[in-house]
Amino acid sequence: MGRGAKRLLGIGLLAVVCASGFYLWSHFVYADKEVERLTAEDGTRLKFRTEGEVIQIYEDGAWQPLFVQGVNLGATVPGHFPGEFPIARDDYMRWFAQIKEMGANVIRVYTRHQPVFYSSLVEFNNKHADDPLYFIQGIWSPEEQLIEKRDAYDEEITAAFLAEIEKDVKAVYGDLEEPESPGKSSGSYRTNAGQYLLAWSIGTEWDPEMVANTNELHADKKAFAGEYFAASEGATAFEAWLARMLDRAAATEIAYGWQHPMTFTNWVTTDVLSHPEEPLFTEDMVSVDATHVRPVDWNAGYFASYHAYPYYPDFFRVGDKDGRTDTYAAYLRRLKAYHKDIPLMVTEYGVPSSAGVSHEGPLGRSQGGHNEAEQGEIDADMTKMIRGEGYAGAILFMWQDEWFKKTWNTMPMELPEDRRAYWLNVLTNEKQFGLLGMYPGLEDKLRIDGDGRDWDELDETEKTELAASVPGVESIYAAHDEAYVYLSIRLDRDFDPDKETLHIGADTLPGGNRHGKELPGVTLNEGLETLVTIGKDDETGVRIAANYDMEKRLYGFVYGMIDMSEAELADDSGLFNEWRLPLSLKMEPPDTKTAHPYENVVVGGLRRGTNSPASPAFDSLAMWQYEGGFIELRVPWILLGIADPSSLQAVSYEMPDKAFKTETIAGIRFVPWIVDKQTNAVSGLNAEEAGGRPYDLSQAPLYAWDGWETVAYTERLKTGYFMMQNAYREIGGKPKTGG
Repeated sequence: MGRGAKRLLGIGLLAVVCASGFYLWSHFVYADKEVERLTAEDGTRLKFRTEGEVIQIYEDGAWQPLFVQGVNLGATVPGHFPGEFPIARDDYMRWFAQIKEMGANVIRVYTRHQPVFYSSLVEFNNKHADDPLYFIQGIWSPEEQLIEKRDAYDEEITAAFLAEIEKDVKAVYGDLEEPESPGKSSGSYRTNAGQYLLAWSIGTEWDPEMVANTNELHADKKAFAGEYFAASEGATAFEAWLARMLDRAAATEIAYGWQHPMTFTNWVTTDVLSHPEEPLFTEDMVSVDATHVRPVDWNAGYFASYHAYPYYPDFFRVGDKDGRTDTYAAYLRRLKAYHKDIPLMVTEYGVPSSAGVSHEGPLGRSQGGHNEAEQGEIDADMTKMIRGEGYAGAILFMWQDEWFKKTWNTMPMELPEDRRAYWLNVLTNEKQFGLLGMYPGLEDKLRIDGDGRDWDELDETEKTELAASVPGVESIYAAHDEAYVYLSIRLDRDFDPDKETLHIGADTLPGGNRHGKELPGVTLNEGLETLVTIGKDDETGVRIAANYDMEKRLYGFVYGMIDMSEAELADDSGLFNEWRLPLSLKMEPPDTKTAHPYENVVVGGLRRGTNSPASPAFDSLAMWQYEGGFIELRVPWILLGIADPSSLQAVSYEMPDKAFKTETIAGIRFVPWIVDKQTNAVSGLNAEEAGGRPYDLSQAPLYAWDGWETVAYTERLKTGYFMMQNAYREIGGKPKTGG
């Protein structure tokens, strides 16, 4: 269809609107002040467009360049999974104000939200008409089916995606009635949010084997010429399929009298560059090239977008030969150089503020292992880097923490899988990418700072006194929330880690270590699964009985990637191993290009400090502190072998299918004792009167708790929020005050 025909279409649209009465009128006209926009000759409205390598916004009667800066917004809160869509109007309104105050001009949603999202955004922007908050609407592809069938042209997959595209466009324009369906948003979409849309983003991260297989199966389908988008010469079958999806989105939107820029999601795994240093074939086997798709007659234009994190795939760190190379900056530069005459945006990047790590990144930009200040510094630096390399936009991942998320190196132990959202495993880095922290129930009640007054203020239902039975120990209390077990120990003297070590054994299951060098001259009648040691900073942490060691069992006994000695395999070995997680699995040809060893990281260390945001020494990863004779600590559930605290499930010793199983437990039996570093004498465990007999572990106190089906959590803006605010100001954004 030519431009003249398009003008006729615009006239026809106007006639349809007039003839349809109030119903369609409500979808095209806004009750409140409309945004300034350009109206084309055919009546089509434009607020944003692409021009050369930039995104432009129509303001003050002219097209002006805009650097798109913002955050991805998830669809859930703690205690819920994404398909439940629990976010309410008040949540959205509060978050929009905070996001705007930070200096962002856009939020990106990677799937359709409930109607309340769109109505809340319009309500918010009506109150900020002079400077509204825009959004990019992502359209979720049939990801699981694509991976399973490995064929984008499968009739069911294509039909499902086309239908989803139409529904999402209609939802944005307030013209959708979607019945309830498990795992999907639904309801009456009656609010027209179209004037606040910045762009459409089609699809999700593409599985490389699916892309390669699609190209091979449909080598004869490299051409596509739609009314609005087409596949360029040199396109692959998959790229032609994407052009068809974009064309459907454009055709659906034009009926509402608007055009917005279009893009499709891409990521480093299917980028257009060659990475000879990448060891995994699948991470560099096929490309999806945005320059092979072009707008035919779409005045709003088209741009390329990438998810690009600094630690994945492995070529980012393998290419860091001297430990000082900024492989991420080099990558951004190469990617930008390839995309000439088309805007390029990074629509996901960032690092999490988690105790756990799953990928190591050059220059400290790892996937986890950062406190909130470190997270914020890295996020802000990457934002300025992306801007400095001439990109059209940078959209950080993400706004809020998401407890339901999983990570490859902790998911085998988080069981049952369908209860992940009910607790916070701080070793699972994917859960803590947010600038808005979602903290467990006792976060604001118990601060790790060596001051016991907050323990005194806890209600008796919130803490349990554990009988100490250790000379010199006046009291021990325990508490818990969705992320940690908390312990407070009060001595009758000042604690001196140079002279003594405090041990707290944890028993959850039959088995474990009944003796060991940490128990000089003492034997237990039942074993310990884990051992908490409190002493000097480098001594303090949680270790795990060798035959219970989850890393050794899975990656040693099952996969054969690491050695397990006969001594470690034995019951009651007396050996407590460092608590570790894998970072990189053993890779050998022909499965990979080059050989790389198995790598891991210690995660059982407990960092001393304070997690009080009001303190100048604030460290969000602080796990213990002492002052005088008072010691307090918090221990992540998984370090104690707990697979799901909400249903009292512990990881079992048994692995009948070479995978972890769980057992329901009554609680955790905590066993405290103190060892004098000079004499090796043991205080506690009835050591003085045992007379060589094993200590009866049933004498030790059992910490029991009730399971839960709902969670308590508290929101707090992380340090990184304010660092991002400063970064936006530095690159030109001017956050407005007030909400």
